[in-house]
Amino acid sequence: MTSIPEPVARHQSVVHHAGFDYTAGSPHLRHRALHQRVVGTCRDVVRDVLARWGHCRVLEVGAGHGTFTDHVAALGAEVWITELSQDSATRLADRFRHNPAVHVRHDPDGTAAASLGTFDVVLCLSVLHHIPDYLAAVGQYVSQVAPGGAFVSYQDPLWYPRRGRVSRLVDRGAYLTWRLGRPDRARGLASLSRRLRGAYDDDLPGDTVEYHVVRLGVDEEALEKLLRERFSGVRVDRYWSTQAGPLQWLGERFGPPTTFGLVATGAHAQPSTGFVPSNRIGSE
Repeated sequence: MTSIPEPVARHQSVVHHAGFDYTAGSPHLRHRALHQRVVGTCRDVVRDVLARWGHCRVLEVGAGHGTFTDHVAALGAEVWITELSQDSATRLADRFRHNPAVHVRHDPDGTAAASLGTFDVVLCLSVLHHIPDYLAAVGQYVSQVAPGGAFVSYQDPLWYPRRGRVSRLVDRGAYLTWRLGRPDRARGLASLSRRLRGAYDDDLPGDTVEYHVVRLGVDEEALEKLLRERFSGVRVDRYWSTQAGPLQWLGERFGPPTTFGLVATGAHAQPSTGFVPSNRIGSE
């Protein structure tokens, strides 16, 4: 069982407060093409499980405000959500209070999923780059996937050392163009200065919430290798992603890949951990 370090977990709740707007800085929520890419993949894997077995139990790690939960629940899946932010968990529980097939668990240290048993599909959408030991976390999640099930992650930054200098510069320039037009430019510039100097402060949410800047992105090849040990089919989906609309349009046509998704299907059989349904909300 892998826990998230206290400063990282605490700052997730600080940043993702009751009034936080997940859409503003999330390309996969802002841009129609990216949104459809992620939704389409999630719906495909859930539909496949439903077609084969007539039921589908889904674990969604870090659901934010439930944008993708809506889509998989609408297909008839039963969804268990673990959410690090108490405010987001409360909002999710309220949003889905009339849907008995959606269960929300506040997860203050990142360990709640391990107690929830087996699932047919695990979704990690814009999640892995927030987890310091993401390899161990994914190892835990996939150990809970039932035989024949699937794992899907999306919207994580490609591992920086494997990308070319031009790719990094274009990506950073697109981000800065967007960031300078956002409120609180001074805080953004201060955060950028620390990142350029490699001087991070665990007491500052900007240096822990987007943890990939400390870790140089997310190693998609290491994750692919891990998944191939457990699944019969694994696909890495590399694509351009940025916040600003016009730059997203240009990048989709001319830009280098900056971001990736992983789709793993056909989980091999292994001893089951048993399934334990969760309460709708709580940290017990």
